[in-house]
Amino acid sequence: MPDGNAFKLTYSTMFNPPAELHARFDAALQHFKQHGMGKDHAQWVNDQALMEGERFEVRSPINQDWLIGRFVQGSTAQVDQAVQAARAAFPAWAATPWPDRVALLRRAARLIEERVYTISAAVAVEVGKNRMESIGEVQETADLIDWYCDQMEQHDGFDRLLADDPLPNFRSHNRTVLKPYGVWALVAPFNFPFALSGGPVGPALIAGNTVVYKVSPETSLSGWLLLECLRDAGIPPGVVNFVTGGDATGRALVQHPQVAGVTFTGSHAVGMEVLRASVMGRYPRPCITEMGGKNATIVTRHADIERAALGIVRSSFGLSGQKCSACSRVYVEQEVATPLRERLVALTTALAVGDPTVAENWMGPVISRSAYERYDRLVEHLKAVGTIDAGGATLTAGALARGFFVAPTVARAPLDDVAWVDEHFLPIVLVGEVASLDEALRRANATDYGLTAGFYGSTEETARFHREIEAGVTYANRPQGATTGAWPGYQPFGGWKGSGSTGKAIGSFYYLQQYMREQSQTVVE
Repeated sequence: MPDGNAFKLTYSTMFNPPAELHARFDAALQHFKQHGMGKDHAQWVNDQALMEGERFEVRSPINQDWLIGRFVQGSTAQVDQAVQAARAAFPAWAATPWPDRVALLRRAARLIEERVYTISAAVAVEVGKNRMESIGEVQETADLIDWYCDQMEQHDGFDRLLADDPLPNFRSHNRTVLKPYGVWALVAPFNFPFALSGGPVGPALIAGNTVVYKVSPETSLSGWLLLECLRDAGIPPGVVNFVTGGDATGRALVQHPQVAGVTFTGSHAVGMEVLRASVMGRYPRPCITEMGGKNATIVTRHADIERAALGIVRSSFGLSGQKCSACSRVYVEQEVATPLRERLVALTTALAVGDPTVAENWMGPVISRSAYERYDRLVEHLKAVGTIDAGGATLTAGALARGFFVAPTVARAPLDDVAWVDEHFLPIVLVGEVASLDEALRRANATDYGLTAGFYGSTEETARFHREIEAGVTYANRPQGATTGAWPGYQPFGGWKGSGSTGKAIGSFYYLQQYMREQSQTVVE
């Protein structure tokens, strides 16, 4: 955090922040509501605002009377204009010495930190996440950009001399260098519109690519606020471009023939479509996809039940269950199933649900009417096949009726029911009893996804969990979150199997290199 504050905000430390943080957020929130909402916003291409085109409205899921702003429905022609601008800017940007690129991105990270409260207030209202999650997302973005700058510096720009060839009568010099691809397209989701735009935009630019990015239409303002930080940091014209719109705009971007690489975060179905498109052109293009999860937590008879219950509730209902890392499945050994369920029910029913910009409210709404209706349908299904232990209702009392509020829900269903299989992106967690750790691991791995996984048990059991679980991000005995809460520099974040396409994690030692390609150079004297 800025201003030399000794408090280090991460998703693990956010539960007990200093009072000053709340005061500064409240001031920024008031300013945003009075001066930041209801405006017309442009797309940004080649350092110019594009205002023309049909418009769509973005309204807050907290209160549909709150107009966030009006945004342009980006056309295929405008997407092409953005790609052409990025393509024209690529040679000069790629030729810019990497230390200069790093300096500009560090400047952008400092601007993000300086504006952390202003941006997080907008994110909270637009996404419907609580203040700590919102501030965390913005600070995480700055930390991610700094992490990739550090990686570029620590590897000297990924330019390395190799041994000379052992040739008589010749001097044969060798080196290897990583170089950028060209125009990089990026599509970000609604749940982390700032971090999952800035997180990939940063390494793409550091590596020397130029960028065209788009966020989910529900959270277009968050994408614009990132653009302002990059622009104000001095990123040259055409190097970063921002388009807005829905599925058609995103499809036109990722399938554009002059896009050299793609980063996509979203559903498995759409991610697989993007991946397939990446190999359908004249030659394959790099494609980094993060495609969700059906994340399980295992609780054995040796677990600390209080830790387990707290971690499960935080990971199941943070951001109303709308994290790709959210805990949606719990497998608990029969001996401790009843005490765990009792604590889950007690903690869940105690959660304050309401306007998440109010400090006392922990859980806000789901993002849209569509999500609200999906919740209703899933609850009815669970009532028919199983048991609702807590929650299971839409919330319409008073001001809640103007948003998309639902109750956090703990439920049971037969272990072979489809509800254990599909990703729902809702504040609903299923709890199932198993006979042994063997069964728990088998069921936890019986999914096409492999993003995050949680575990509560003994030291010996934890070692086995780490050996056998099929997930890219794992947490053991962690009350701060059973399956959520990764932070750059502490926990890399990436999925296996159907949750990710590259096996490399965000905020890791290996992520930045994906935005570059290797060239071997030999010169003989």
